[in-house]
Amino acid sequence: MKADFGELRDNTGEIRLLPESIDDLWHLQHLIAPGDMVFATTFRSVETATDKIRPEKIEKRPVRLGIRAEKVEFSEHGVRLRITGIIEHGIDAGAYHTINVETGYEISVIRQWRPVDFERIDRAVKASVYGVIHILTIEEGEAELFRLRQYGPESVITLTAGSGKGSESETRTGFFDTVLKILADISGPLVIAGPGFIKDDFIRYAKNKNSASAERAIVVETRRIGRGAVQDVIGTGTLEKIIGDLQLSREVKLMDDVLLRISQEGAVAYGKKQVGNAIEYGAVDEILLADSLLRDQSIVCLIESAEKMKAKIIVLSTEFEPGERLEALGGIAALLRYKLG
Repeated sequence: MKADFGELRDNTGEIRLLPESIDDLWHLQHLIAPGDMVFATTFRSVETATDKIRPEKIEKRPVRLGIRAEKVEFSEHGVRLRITGIIEHGIDAGAYHTINVETGYEISVIRQWRPVDFERIDRAVKASVYGVIHILTIEEGEAELFRLRQYGPESVITLTAGSGKGSESETRTGFFDTVLKILADISGPLVIAGPGFIKDDFIRYAKNKNSASAERAIVVETRRIGRGAVQDVIGTGTLEKIIGDLQLSREVKLMDDVLLRISQEGAVAYGKKQVGNAIEYGAVDEILLADSLLRDQSIVCLIESAEKMKAKIIVLSTEFEPGERLEALGGIAALLRYKLG
């Protein structure tokens, strides 16, 4: 994400945002709320002057519009963010319009910005410096490649060894070659994970083939393959070695800390009521919040109260396992400075 800050007074004003990836579109979904003013160059049907012979013609032209957002919808598969609202600035004022935001499409957002918004923008801007991380999970005859999005792991492709006749060595070699062809298109960081010795055999084979991806890959031992292996990789802290502030790694560790404290009846609160009480006592150190609650005004009030006490707010994606676990606890939890009675 690229961000250009206009003049802000009391954290209110314009920020120009340019999404560069699907991750950035996901961030924008949580940065734009109903009531915000959004400006963009978009297409709008405009009547054109015609002669008397041909009928009047309506065509779409690029125009600069400012709409008051009413609904923000993100489509992961459509790779676009739809912002719908009433036009307040530009042609056809008073009519409804939808801005379709895609990667490489700049918008300007005017609103009162919260600290959690600035933190999200900072995360997105920093993340754009690095290439996308991929994790290949592999065992005998089966491999799955994942692309790490900021909302969780996205499966790219699943490969299985052919069942045709031939020796075991030939089957394995052919399988390894197929996997290498997939990895050849990856330019960013790569983790190769799985149980047993297959991953080690694969990396040796790949290096003998002078695979550039293999040369920079990090190999990690896991108990399983597939999404479970991705979870294992994140939990080991391997990804922090690649990108120190990677959000997913932090989410796993934070939720592990929450669940450990709950099991030990330690300094933790979860659910709206418990967290609210902890805030009143000034005991909150960090708040974990599911992104699905960012539009809940009662929760927003709790967050604002906690921020005044310098509590840190961490928003977890419900598209990934730690966020799902948090939702099961009511969508909000707090790590406390001390245990409450």
